[in-house]
Amino acid sequence: MRRRRAARRVKPGNGRPLQPFRWWQLSRSLFYLSLLDADDHRTVYAVDLRPAGDEDGRVLAELYRDGRHHATSKVPAAFPVEGGVIEVAASMFGLKRCHYVTPDGGERQLVPDPRSAAGRRARLEHDHPALSRFIGAASVTLLVLGVGVVVLELVDAIGRIPPVVDRYGGFDAPLQLPLWLTITLGVGAAAASAERALRLRYHWLLDGAAN
Repeated sequence: MRRRRAARRVKPGNGRPLQPFRWWQLSRSLFYLSLLDADDHRTVYAVDLRPAGDEDGRVLAELYRDGRHHATSKVPAAFPVEGGVIEVAASMFGLKRCHYVTPDGGERQLVPDPRSAAGRRARLEHDHPALSRFIGAASVTLLVLGVGVVVLELVDAIGRIPPVVDRYGGFDAPLQLPLWLTITLGVGAAAASAERALRLRYHWLLDGAAN
């Protein structure tokens, strides 16, 4: 049902050429997919978007086919292509999904442009796998700590709601963190979620709390 709704948001493209990625375009994501049809003809698709949104706050995914603008859609998007669909979804910190999905449920993540931040992160993972695993583990740790901060803040806020105070006398969170530590952990969780977005990693609780 979600895929059908996303497919209805797809609009035809205007045929303009795909602009090459520039190293300073930090707010741009560009991913590629190469497909072979039944006649062994290769088609290269590119998904181009700015996760931060345009001037109106809309996050639009632009699909290019062999270098020409083929379709556009608000995210989450589902672009029909040969043998399946390209699904695109974004979070506050970047992409959380950019996958080619076949009818039998098979998935393949699209390949980031090597000049993009996601491409450089993928190169780090390839060239220095141990360092990449350490960074990934640190990101998860920061997100777990960030979720803990969110839980403490929620407990403290609930304990101050007037009906709760009237019925139970109110209560405080079992652990009160200093403001500087709360801010530090919040910034760390945001950085961790941004790092995971470069790898298209997303967890509804960990990254959702950071969002």
